[in-house]
Amino acid sequence: MYDVIIVGAGACGIFAAYELVQTNPKIKILMIEKGHALEGRKCPIDGKMVKRCVNCNICNIVSGYGGSGSMSDGKYNITNQFGGELFKYVGEKEALALMHYVDEVNCKMGGEGAHLYSTANSRLKTEALRNDLHLLEAQIRHFGTDRNRVILANFYNYLKGRIDMIFDTEVRTISGDRNGFTVNAGSKDYPSRYLILATGRSGSKWISTVCDKLGITTKRNRVDIGVRVEIPAEVFSHITDEVYESKLVYRTKKYSDAVRTFCMNPYGEVVTENTNGVITVNGHSYSDPKLHTENTNFALLVSNTFTEPFKDSNEYGESIARLSNMLGGGVLVQRFGDLVKGQRTNEHRLAQNFLRPTLNATPGDLSLVIPKRQLDDIIEMIHALDKIAPGTANESTLLYGVEVKFYNSKVEVDQNLETKVKGLYILGDGSGVTHSLSQASASGVHVGRLIGQTLLGVRC
Repeated sequence: MYDVIIVGAGACGIFAAYELVQTNPKIKILMIEKGHALEGRKCPIDGKMVKRCVNCNICNIVSGYGGSGSMSDGKYNITNQFGGELFKYVGEKEALALMHYVDEVNCKMGGEGAHLYSTANSRLKTEALRNDLHLLEAQIRHFGTDRNRVILANFYNYLKGRIDMIFDTEVRTISGDRNGFTVNAGSKDYPSRYLILATGRSGSKWISTVCDKLGITTKRNRVDIGVRVEIPAEVFSHITDEVYESKLVYRTKKYSDAVRTFCMNPYGEVVTENTNGVITVNGHSYSDPKLHTENTNFALLVSNTFTEPFKDSNEYGESIARLSNMLGGGVLVQRFGDLVKGQRTNEHRLAQNFLRPTLNATPGDLSLVIPKRQLDDIIEMIHALDKIAPGTANESTLLYGVEVKFYNSKVEVDQNLETKVKGLYILGDGSGVTHSLSQASASGVHVGRLIGQTLLGVRC
């Protein structure tokens, strides 16, 4: 009989386990992860000039110890302005306090020396406002993909003698009664008093199935669709050297839609990821200067919020990504100049391009994939960014598509992130409450403390 079972070994699950151990070392904890342990996580086409995903049964980019965050560039944004709505549940001050605590622990676990940037009171904020762009405020700790894995390895070494961990095992069913829960995984049953579901973005469909079975209310209505922009690092260096991650929001004149920059990777590289069998594009960067490229990449995303009767916003995003997969066998890339002129980028034009791509994507025409409204929004945003970073709208700028950010169904939980099923907590990006490493980790800390204190007999 376990005190707590944690399903999912991403940032949220790891921090929940860490805080449970910190609060009460005697707690008996089991963590179950469908993906590989950290040392086993390696994309088979990583570093190879291969365009097509080989469709592994479990994608190493989004699943396994560390979750999607382990293969990211390790960027933690300490803010309530974006990255989720944890503050609506625990309060603004407490949410920030939790994120700062996460930062302290990460630094202690191997992240010391990583620079902490801030966008507050920056020159960029004034310049952006003069051009109708809005810079969201945050403190940003960038660990880099390489140092991020060191931190995760240290977490693993700390936890391995204190909790039980099972990898390469998928949870099949969950049942509960007044005595607790039974989790069936790998043909075995595991009983527990408390159950934490922290499956992240890759577990979105599974979480929805669990909630439907248990009668827990969920809401689905948003997906972000866009492209990943790649430019010479010099074009944005005056911004990235000062604030590293610039979260800029622009409202288009044509449709009055909100477009934003997302996941900026100075001197980084563009990568692919597999979400529910659909190949999309992402990016990351390293802390080690020896691994830097000459390019910077970032996403431009248009938020799509749907009203009744349509409910499956993620399926809408997946269908657009599938078009890209159908036409290009994966990710498409197009020169900005070709897109504006209405012509397809081909192998010859790409070979003659001044900017060298960091991802071996298929040259093509994004206008055959992305709906006109979103594409018009993206083009207008690029011209807006060109005012504060001249060169963004150069003909040689590369656009990779499609980048889709799937938002998990927002699960109905209380201020403790507990569902109506007593003892069942759904948190992190899997709950739809958070959309970032910082807030997902903070939600794990929050619930870890609550359960730990309860098991100690302390009134929370």
